[in-house]
Amino acid sequence: MRTILYTGKGGVGKTSVSAATALRAAELGYKTVVMSTDTAHSLSDSLDVQLGTNPVEVAKNLWGQEVDVLKELDTHWKAVQDWLSALMRWQGAEEVIAEELAVLPGMEELVALLYINQYQKQGTYDVMVVDCAPTGETLRLLSFPDMARWYMNRLFPLERRVMAAVRPLARGVMKIPVPGVDVFDTVQSLYSQLEEMRELLMDGTYSSVRLVVNPEKMVVKEAQRTFTYLNLYGYQTDMVVCNKVLPEQSESAFLTNWRESQEKYLDMIHESFDPVPVLKAPFMGQEVVGLDSLRALAGHLYGDDDPSKVYCDGLSQRIIIDNGKRILNIKLPFTSKEDLDVIENNDELTIQVGQYRRNIFLPRALAGLGVDEARMDGDNLNIIFGSGPG
Repeated sequence: MRTILYTGKGGVGKTSVSAATALRAAELGYKTVVMSTDTAHSLSDSLDVQLGTNPVEVAKNLWGQEVDVLKELDTHWKAVQDWLSALMRWQGAEEVIAEELAVLPGMEELVALLYINQYQKQGTYDVMVVDCAPTGETLRLLSFPDMARWYMNRLFPLERRVMAAVRPLARGVMKIPVPGVDVFDTVQSLYSQLEEMRELLMDGTYSSVRLVVNPEKMVVKEAQRTFTYLNLYGYQTDMVVCNKVLPEQSESAFLTNWRESQEKYLDMIHESFDPVPVLKAPFMGQEVVGLDSLRALAGHLYGDDDPSKVYCDGLSQRIIIDNGKRILNIKLPFTSKEDLDVIENNDELTIQVGQYRRNIFLPRALAGLGVDEARMDGDNLNIIFGSGPG
């Protein structure tokens, strides 16, 4: 199953692009499901069809689904949530506040993404398009299995045995809410499912993430951060969709000024995400609601192309550690060191090659370390960071 995740800042048109992509794939003959994991669903409005927590047939080969995150939390997290809530109430927290705090930030979107596992195993669909919540933080949470692996393999079994021994004393004498067997089973089950999902999403042959942006400074900056962390955690970004681009010619002075502002950020988008292709969609003349409008949007984006194909293969940047040094590895084909200039400014890196420039947002692991050296190795630029400000 081909899995495509769309993410981006709220209001950029991510839901419309997701729905248009799914419709185009369905009309090419792929059995396609488009799913919203956002807690504030708008996919029903975009498709102009009432959707539910189970897939609803929208058109030939096309199904839509809006995940009920509360139901998914009950399925995958309730035992842990009940224990955490009881523990917080024991510490003096009010009941409603304890229940809210027992749900970790981003957990709603994370458990909703477990449908990727389910549909992959069932083999029901050829293409799955996911309209993610308007933030890249959900995808960063997918690094949880990697970080938790040592704990789950080493400490988790020991913790279960210790809790089994002290549970009667803690409950009977100290009246402390301690986790039961169901809590440990829930954590183990969720961890296993997240690990499976992460393996699926990191397989660039079948899965990729696409960023939706508008040519505006704040939107592009947030997309840069998301792009950096997607690369950092190994998720392949194969496309950037620049939505709501104004026409080049207009009789309105207001639109002309706005288009001139957009031009500057269109250049910035190409610089920031190269070599990932950037597809542009115009600011539509009417609200993008219903299949006809979505079909028109898909036509502007893809033309006669297949939106389910992989548009860009591999990660455009990686962080590696060699002899204690952190190295940012960036693909820069057809570049010689004589044409290269690297400038670091706080948490942003500017790479100039001749007349072309690329901006990279540095993750916390590199920001502030200072650049010691930059050198070409074949088609790759290796930027070596030091241990303090440079």
